[in-house]
Amino acid sequence: MNLRRMRAVARKEFLHILRDPRSLAMALGLPLIMLLLFGYALTLDVDRIPTLIYDADHSPESRELIRQFQGSRYFQVLGLVNQYRTIERKVDLDQCLLGVVIPQDYSRKLLLGEEAEVQLLLDGSDSNTASIALGYAEAMLQTYALELQSAGLNRKAGGHLTPPLDARLRVWYNSELKSRNYVVPGLIAVILMIIAALLTSLTIAREWEMGTMEQLLSTPLRPAELVLGKMTSFFMLGLIDMLVAIGVGVFIFHVPLRGNPLFLFLTGCVFLFGALCWGVLLSALTRSQLLAYQMGMLSSFLPAFLLSGFIYSIENMPVVIRVVTHLVPARYFVTVLKGVFLKGIGIEVLWGEVVLLFAFAGIVFFLATRKLRQKLS
Repeated sequence: MNLRRMRAVARKEFLHILRDPRSLAMALGLPLIMLLLFGYALTLDVDRIPTLIYDADHSPESRELIRQFQGSRYFQVLGLVNQYRTIERKVDLDQCLLGVVIPQDYSRKLLLGEEAEVQLLLDGSDSNTASIALGYAEAMLQTYALELQSAGLNRKAGGHLTPPLDARLRVWYNSELKSRNYVVPGLIAVILMIIAALLTSLTIAREWEMGTMEQLLSTPLRPAELVLGKMTSFFMLGLIDMLVAIGVGVFIFHVPLRGNPLFLFLTGCVFLFGALCWGVLLSALTRSQLLAYQMGMLSSFLPAFLLSGFIYSIENMPVVIRVVTHLVPARYFVTVLKGVFLKGIGIEVLWGEVVLLFAFAGIVFFLATRKLRQKLS
């Protein structure tokens, strides 16, 4: 390994980046844009559910039930309607997610101690949101029903009855249950994978298309020196992107960073090195910038976005897909990011993911240098 030759290749690639302001702007600006866009727009929180209420009873008891919905932060009561058909029309127009129908005999059954029914109408076109909204509504109605039952028993017994079980909940790691704290750390891995793979996927292919690879063939440059030299400048850009992404997550989105920042930085460097090597390997395999770019997007964005646990839980995927996710390096880095950011854990827990990231970087670097050795021979 000759550091002088590697430094010459790195200088050449660095000058090329400076002479291409569009690529530089994409490398530095795209991560910030993605963070702000996904951080603000992509949310898994379900609250302020658009709700319409049809009160056919018009009694003090039904009005008290309506106040339960109005006082909850999970429901946004758009108004009261006078007929069932209005709720159907609003749901069809996507102006209402939940409809609550209080029948005429609601108060009579309630006062007689019978089971009073309330109908919930949900727009199930988005099954995930609908199931969460249904859970909120059922939980609120069950709590209200227990209050009514307790009040009735208290009146009959002439005393105060307490529930036999008092459940006290404590949410760890994300006590406010904000999806932003869950999304932003995983988004850092997706951004680094996309930027690293796309930028370096064009390097070797560009040399072949411009006809300068023949000049490199005539030099004593070794494949490892060529790979490391070309990756050096992009590695520096990747470090800047990683620091910007972490800074935006902590200072703009206020995601708690409970773990060791140094451990996070070193693990990010390993992941970034592997992603850059993957881009170089694609570039050496294709010899075409267009094909390398397409393969880089296909092999970096889609797996990192869909199969890394960034948004979709891996445990809920089919068995075959869960097996495939073990080949996605972003899966391990997403685990590290969420562990360091939210749980404050380190190498003592995440050593398995760190070992796999080192293995991925080493294997891809070996394959890239081996492929270049075949090209240079």
